[in-house]
Amino acid sequence: MSLENTPLLDKILNSGIKKLDLLDNSPNKYIFRSLLACMYLTLGTAFAVMVADKVDHFAPGLGKTLYGFLFSLGLLMIVYMNAELGTSNMMYMSASAFKKMITPWKAFKLLMICVLFNYFGAVLTSFLVSKTYAFQGLSEEHFLIHSVNLKLAKPASQIFIEGIFANIIVNTAVFCSLKMKDDAGKVLAIMFIVFIFAYLGFEHVIANFSSFSLAMFTNPDALVNLSLSNLVKNGIFAFLGNFVGGGIVIGVGYAWLNSGNSIYKD
Repeated sequence: MSLENTPLLDKILNSGIKKLDLLDNSPNKYIFRSLLACMYLTLGTAFAVMVADKVDHFAPGLGKTLYGFLFSLGLLMIVYMNAELGTSNMMYMSASAFKKMITPWKAFKLLMICVLFNYFGAVLTSFLVSKTYAFQGLSEEHFLIHSVNLKLAKPASQIFIEGIFANIIVNTAVFCSLKMKDDAGKVLAIMFIVFIFAYLGFEHVIANFSSFSLAMFTNPDALVNLSLSNLVKNGIFAFLGNFVGGGIVIGVGYAWLNSGNSIYKD
């Protein structure tokens, strides 16, 4: 590995190599870590939407604020339980490919496998959560149903732009957590940074796997904007936006910024 790298960039590149090694040598273990990521994310989402809905009954508007903070619990579980999330891997894989530590094809392969099994993890966990007492009889005014209907109605250009910002924010949280030496700082950094994208309702393709699946398993009849075309549109343009934000802006951007002979390093 090049001696020009900073300790932070080394962490990102080493993580990319470690992830690829796991996929090459123990694909079943990598797949299971990808499934676990969306188990944690779905559980965090389920908790956040239920609290938001309850709070909105007595303090309209406050629920959205609490949702923004509580949603970040899912990412915290992913980080601390070493699960594999597709949108953070956009940063790791892009940085590693840019620095020629892995080939673009291997980076793409890992990313696609991770996203695919994130999806399966979200669907399976959402199905099981929909059978729990808390998710029985959700009304069409429920916070979850309302937010999913809004997401499904967005035009492609808006989804793409929001996807860029969503994954800039998520990978900034991951980036900052790599710089933190104590757990309290890491937790606060993740919670307050992820809050930005969750509160603003930006489009995160993996998070949408969870929220869309939860809504479809609990009250599909209330999803007035539900259609195959809207689901495909959201998935494609959220993914592309997320890749630009997390993969290009943060992953390639900071790998480039920390290359060369300048003493200005992160």
